[in-house]
Amino acid sequence: MRRTHLTKIVATLGPASSDSETIERLFNAGTDVFRLNFSHGTHEKIRELHTDIRRLEKRKKRPVAIMMDLQGPKLRIGTFANDFVELADGEHFRLDLLDKPGDSGRVYLPHPEIFQAVTVGTDLLLDDGRIRLRIRESNESFVDTEIVVGGTLSDRKGINVPGVVLPLTPLTAKDRIDLKFGLSLGVDWCALSFVQRPEDVIEARQIIGKQAAVLVKLEKPSAIDRLDGIIELADAVMVARGDLGVEMPAEDVPVLQKHIISTCRKAGIPVVVATQMLDSMVEAPTPTRAEVSDVATAVYDGADAVMLSAETAAGRFPVESVTMMNRIIERVELDPKYRQITDAGRLDPEETVSDAISAAARQIAHTISAVAIITYTTTGSTTLRAARERPEVPIISLTPNSISARRLVIAWGVHSVETQDAENLEEMVRRASFHAVQDGFAKPDDYIVITAGVPFGTPGATNILRIARIEDLKDQS
Repeated sequence: MRRTHLTKIVATLGPASSDSETIERLFNAGTDVFRLNFSHGTHEKIRELHTDIRRLEKRKKRPVAIMMDLQGPKLRIGTFANDFVELADGEHFRLDLLDKPGDSGRVYLPHPEIFQAVTVGTDLLLDDGRIRLRIRESNESFVDTEIVVGGTLSDRKGINVPGVVLPLTPLTAKDRIDLKFGLSLGVDWCALSFVQRPEDVIEARQIIGKQAAVLVKLEKPSAIDRLDGIIELADAVMVARGDLGVEMPAEDVPVLQKHIISTCRKAGIPVVVATQMLDSMVEAPTPTRAEVSDVATAVYDGADAVMLSAETAAGRFPVESVTMMNRIIERVELDPKYRQITDAGRLDPEETVSDAISAAARQIAHTISAVAIITYTTTGSTTLRAARERPEVPIISLTPNSISARRLVIAWGVHSVETQDAENLEEMVRRASFHAVQDGFAKPDDYIVITAGVPFGTPGATNILRIARIEDLKDQS
């Protein structure tokens, strides 16, 4: 099944999409990567979902990527004696370590790390920023605050501490158990929550090793301050706009989105834009015009993938949400302005043989009107360098490595194929031609551009560029 979109779609599975029939419908509608949210659901249910996806993959004979998303630390207040309180602007309110129900003057905050990190003048945001408190006095067991923006505050609402690096690891005890389980299943991507600094990625890498690729969710402004160091360690990045929008001015998020995308593209790693992209489709069969424009902007910006969360996990219209996302992407990618913007943002190749060949492949494909670029790869790095070029034609990635084939599904423009490696130049052309025709990219007399490395099967040895014309093919691969 050939996709006609270049920008990929990530769909979250949940109660609305937890049966095999719906998962297949989501795939048919355009889903490339399935996200398993470990904040919800039992290990038993997640195992069922993983099994259903792998069965789907076998039926469709096409690599499908699975992403596990770790919960990370959840900072929440305790409970109130009457379930909620009303906080008035200008009044005082205390958060402390006293484990008993709160009232209009205080509440339990079971996170001593916050008390250790904050200072007088620090703002605390509760309930996704709806309540704002400013610290007047603090020590290691409580903070006294002034209510800057009040309102109704109920049990166990979340708390954010903008502008402060908290002494917390992104991997809780629950995350470590979940991570061990997810890796045992064989997930392709591991999404890390609550990353604040490069050291957090290193800590996760020590556990994950090479068992899965690491995607860093950028949720904290402190992570943005050290963006280059985090990107250097990550395999991919997610712009988690909802969380970023709580801890920084909302008007800064679109600018930051563009900056993160361009920085990731320069580094040659995939970047996913996420959160509330078609949020109204949780309850409605069509999105708002603003949401359509939001998805389109991410595509114009050059994101590798866009993600649906509640829309497919818990909404009334999960398949319709993916269908709409697919329609938006395809429409934008047909716009001549999209290609103009993409070409204008093209980066100079780095001084490596792989980049020189990738840049040449893009230029040649344009000049001779080739229908596809075919990359032979083992680890996936060659294909990612080709995707960095953002060519006008799809990239068919041929690899004998099922792990690489699945991980590459998330990358812009990549049609991933697991196949045997070539043993010589003649077989290289024959195999590339076969898959280009079989998967619907080419027909006889079309041109394709092929990149590979000699000796064949050697990781990181891309050193060949070949132009080939498709000939009538026999039934061989």
